[in-house]
Amino acid sequence: MDKRAHWQNIYQTKNSKDVSWFASHLTQSLEFINKAGLKNNDPMIDVGAGASTLVDDLLEQGFTKLTALDISSESLEMTRRRLSHEARKIEWLTGDITEMELPKNYYKLWHDRAVFHFLTQREDKEKYKRALRESLKPKGYAVIAAFSLEGPEKCSGLEVVRYSPETLSKELGAKFKLLEASTDFHKTPFGTVQAFMYGLFQKF
Repeated sequence: MDKRAHWQNIYQTKNSKDVSWFASHLTQSLEFINKAGLKNNDPMIDVGAGASTLVDDLLEQGFTKLTALDISSESLEMTRRRLSHEARKIEWLTGDITEMELPKNYYKLWHDRAVFHFLTQREDKEKYKRALRESLKPKGYAVIAAFSLEGPEKCSGLEVVRYSPETLSKELGAKFKLLEASTDFHKTPFGTVQAFMYGLFQKF
């Protein structure tokens, strides 16, 4: 099963609240986004948005230029249905981030909770990083969350790469400065705990 089919199948067969990564609110993501000090009309992209409630909370805060991207059209449709008429305020993109053509120097903030750690091949990592570098404005911010060194070795049946603040910073390269890092112990709907490493980076 290819990547797209894998994630489509998950969202076609499971409720959005019954997957291990579900959280009613992405508290740590919101904290780091707010630390970036963005204006309400600064463009933001949520990579791997899925059926996450992040866009709901960002709309609630008054942000007006939000893009939600995911490889699974089914997951984005779940979010559109949940948002109802508010969904028209979001730009929806379906595709694999390693294959997408995004606008150059456009986004002020890039958010990714649990996409980058699924990229185990060097070629895919390089494509992701190129998309990040080219689409993010100079002095823009990236909030990236991946499983920490204490986190799971697999998720949804797939291998992951675990990161520390130092290894993720090294992976992103010299154009990105790590401003702050933290560990988030995510409690899954099944009662288990997953350790995420969050990094707030700025592009230079």
